[in-house]
Amino acid sequence: MNPAESTHRIFLIRHAKPKVARNGLFDVKAARQYIVDYDTAQVEKFVLQHEAIPHKQIKQVYCSTLVRSQLTARAIFGEEVELKIDHTFREFERRIISLPWLRLPIRFWLLSARLLWFLGFNSRDIETFRQARARAKQAAELLEQDARQNKTTILVAHGLLNSFIRRELKRLGWQASIKGGNSFLAVHMMEKAELNKNVV
Repeated sequence: MNPAESTHRIFLIRHAKPKVARNGLFDVKAARQYIVDYDTAQVEKFVLQHEAIPHKQIKQVYCSTLVRSQLTARAIFGEEVELKIDHTFREFERRIISLPWLRLPIRFWLLSARLLWFLGFNSRDIETFRQARARAKQAAELLEQDARQNKTTILVAHGLLNSFIRRELKRLGWQASIKGGNSFLAVHMMEKAELNKNVV
């Protein structure tokens, strides 16, 4: 690396798998309750060993107001790390559509809710897709500002939100150096080299 440059890193980690049953068929009431249960669930035990994460150097971790994000951050980084809990990093909301009398797999309810929300038809009483994208942009800018100060920034949040944050970071000039996919505990790392102002 050029001595006049320093590399800043942002790690985006998805939470661990929540302990919530999803087998069987759900009517609309049960599907709506599933979302409530998912947002308040504990997470399954796990071990995350990722050689790129500088565990010993991490003093603070950003996470969302949802418990699965905070529990995952604690399990990865320990009790001593400071959790910077911020609503900006909350997952995009979902609203189950009303289809009375039907009993369907939860996957159908979740996918249909998300698809219609993307299209702008299912956002009554919740954040719109446009508002959510604006929030992802705000989250990316917040993480970038922190990374400029601390060189390494960690966010433990959610799959869809993290995906849109990555898009916004790319627009800000960040490059993906680790692509971890979309599964639970997926790790992505974004990097950006900047000139050191103090180097002549």
